[in-house]
Amino acid sequence: MITTIKSRPKREKVKTVDSKGGKLIKLEESIANLDSNQSQAVIETVDGVQRLRGLAGSGKTIILALKVAYLHSNNPDWEIAVTFNTRSLKNQFIDLITRFIYEHTREEPDWRKIKIVHAWGNSNTPGIYYDICNTHDIEFLPLSKASSLAQPGQTDFEAVCKKALDEITEFQEMYDVILIDEAQDFSKSFLQLCYNILKAPKRLIYAYDELQSLSRMSMDSPENIFGLDGNGKPKVLLKNEDKKPKQDIILQNCYRNSRPILATAHSLGFGIYYDKGLIQMFDRSSLWKDIGYTLVDGELEEGSHVKLGRTDENSPIFLESHSHIDDIIQFNCFKSEQEQAKWIALQIKKNLEEDELEYQDIMVIHTDPLTTKSATFPIRQELHNLGINSHLAGVTTSPDIFNQGDSITITSIYRAKGNEAAMIYVVDGQNCYKGLELSRKRNILFTAITRSKAWVRVTGYGKDMLGLIEEFKRVKENNFELEFVYPTEEQRKKMHIVNRDMTQEEKKKRASSLESMHEVVKSLKRGEFYIEDLPDSIREFLKEQLKNDMD
Repeated sequence: MITTIKSRPKREKVKTVDSKGGKLIKLEESIANLDSNQSQAVIETVDGVQRLRGLAGSGKTIILALKVAYLHSNNPDWEIAVTFNTRSLKNQFIDLITRFIYEHTREEPDWRKIKIVHAWGNSNTPGIYYDICNTHDIEFLPLSKASSLAQPGQTDFEAVCKKALDEITEFQEMYDVILIDEAQDFSKSFLQLCYNILKAPKRLIYAYDELQSLSRMSMDSPENIFGLDGNGKPKVLLKNEDKKPKQDIILQNCYRNSRPILATAHSLGFGIYYDKGLIQMFDRSSLWKDIGYTLVDGELEEGSHVKLGRTDENSPIFLESHSHIDDIIQFNCFKSEQEQAKWIALQIKKNLEEDELEYQDIMVIHTDPLTTKSATFPIRQELHNLGINSHLAGVTTSPDIFNQGDSITITSIYRAKGNEAAMIYVVDGQNCYKGLELSRKRNILFTAITRSKAWVRVTGYGKDMLGLIEEFKRVKENNFELEFVYPTEEQRKKMHIVNRDMTQEEKKKRASSLESMHEVVKSLKRGEFYIEDLPDSIREFLKEQLKNDMD
């Protein structure tokens, strides 16, 4: 059985044991092998649906690649598909599967039987949805046409998958096994499409991170995702039974992020120490234990005080013992965007020349996907002035290329997902401190920080960056433990409404309503009309809303 997780870079430039490059060698040696839970997850094959859950860095992508190698080696006639959301994962899967199968059989994979494809696809690039449309002779909708189909609160891809489900009356069997990475980024319509094109006994393996969804907090239950059969019973009901392969696998150990990095990411993601209160929270409190936290104090119950921490077992001590805490994770506020860019470029120069890191050890992530190209230009310019090459992943490179030779990878959060690096620079952290769609912003911050295998630098400028630094100081002062009062169901609903994602139409409507309210306030101030002029029903409603807000 294959037990090696990943091949380790040669790191020929490392001359000093205590340099960051030298420390990475030790780290990579420590995490080179699978633990018993991961090994079990690879070889346990279910005749049906299997769910794999774990934190970023718990080995989900590696395990899926190993599963493909294991299944292909033992069942060479099976038609296997691997799909995902982040396009740069394609080459990662190709490399991993090629090496794992060769190590196991000393043969190359039969790529006629293994398809590594993006979820959407198009006429130039195969994809699960595109292939389904062709096979079932229904209209394929590219991204350019999908936006007009999406309803409020629905993604473009969700809309096209739902349309396909509604149009197909009889599904063709296309694969023996489908493995889905980043399942948290997909709607149940896509998972249903995958389920329906499988041969019996419907071997669908989907892996996800409860916290990595950038649009919602957690996956729906299998019962709700796959629906009911003709007898009104769930098509999929996951349960683990003694002496049988596990249908529901939870990976609690994190081998990428150290305890301080992971706790900081969770603290900021949930707003544990945000001065305006919690931003979001699991509906099921037991999920905290599922992802490797233990109860330090209090109770994991609604309305109760609780303190959570991570043990050495779930966050191995060697992940943080290599460096001082102030080197592992830093938050820095600058006077301007240009000062931030200069500092980052000089630090990267130091990383390459003094710290003995390789180009692929460094990743720069911007916090606003819509402005990444323009906002990171000053950094690229400063790097260029220092003679350091850089590229925008998927923009100045092919969509399937993430790392590129002797060049620093600069990326938006969407392309960063599924990738990792030793040194992570999270740029313009102030974008994630407050404002509309705060849950989405904090999930971006969480995902960016958890790309790190060793060191993190969160940078920004302005008052909001100072606010983010205060949050970090509090989690650090609490020894990277999370202390809060678990919100009630009503409080969680309010968080979801206040910090929810919004469509462009909703944003326009909100802006228009706020403008109208501003005009009313101005008229009141000018004495053009009085509170008493408002209808009684409106006055009573406003009073009630203000009272609830103060409570």
